[in-house]
Amino acid sequence: MSLDRGSEVGPLASEESRRSFLGKFASVVFAGLVAPAVLGDTEPVRAGPAAQAEGLVPVVELPEPVEGEHPVQRMMEDLQRALQKPVEQRKWAMVIDLRKCTGCNGCNVACITENKLPPGVTYRPVMTETHGTYPNVARRFVPRPCMQCEDPPCVPVCPVHATWKRADGIVVIDYDQCIGCRYCITACPYSARSFDSGYFYGDFEGGERQPYELLPSPEYGENRTRADGGSPIGNARKCHFCLHRIERGELPACTLSCMGRATYFGDMNDPKSLVSELIGQPNVMRLKEDMGTDPKVFYLV
Repeated sequence: MSLDRGSEVGPLASEESRRSFLGKFASVVFAGLVAPAVLGDTEPVRAGPAAQAEGLVPVVELPEPVEGEHPVQRMMEDLQRALQKPVEQRKWAMVIDLRKCTGCNGCNVACITENKLPPGVTYRPVMTETHGTYPNVARRFVPRPCMQCEDPPCVPVCPVHATWKRADGIVVIDYDQCIGCRYCITACPYSARSFDSGYFYGDFEGGERQPYELLPSPEYGENRTRADGGSPIGNARKCHFCLHRIERGELPACTLSCMGRATYFGDMNDPKSLVSELIGQPNVMRLKEDMGTDPKVFYLV
């Protein structure tokens, strides 16, 4: 049996019923979308209470940016202002908006590229959390850099004082002083430290080391090249907020590379900075606060 537009078979038997169906469908689809060009509105169209109650359109309320101001521009201005102060008056902090993180791992890739990290060494892994009960299950992505703790457990366990906290709050490692005992790796409650075992990517791709693996790393401003028998091979390694970039007036690589604009960086001692504004929001949290480490990485949930 063939059907044409005039057939009286099925739920769309008439033009009137077809239009009714499309109207209801459109009201559901467009309820939570921003469509100013189509609807002629200047404000985003949000799902109404009824649609939200039925779970038809999940709506996440995000803070609106200041009109005409790009967050990167503001963070750069905050950074320049902070660098004009003595180092002991700065307190670097990072804010990560978990509602915006897409799990793209762009920050991780940018960190590896910036610091010339070898296999097995990761400064900014992106963890995946799954929560809910089937079928209402959701995932959340959690970037986890070094927390730059105010009271870092990794520092007092080092037998040779190779790691310490700077006056601006960044915890650093002296590769020449480190003996590779890995006590700091065990002491860190956030698993934020890695051990450089001396592997090269070329070791797994035909045995030849690639030219990009022999480029010097800008870490700590030392321009150190990894080579057999020399540091940082055999040392503990960790995120340092791209200290070498900060000191020349640039934002950390992870902050600039974030496609979702989920990462913010700045001086939390500056009440006018963007990070200070975000830290003051009621939906901020930190990892393992009960341990008393006072981390300087904050999350918006």
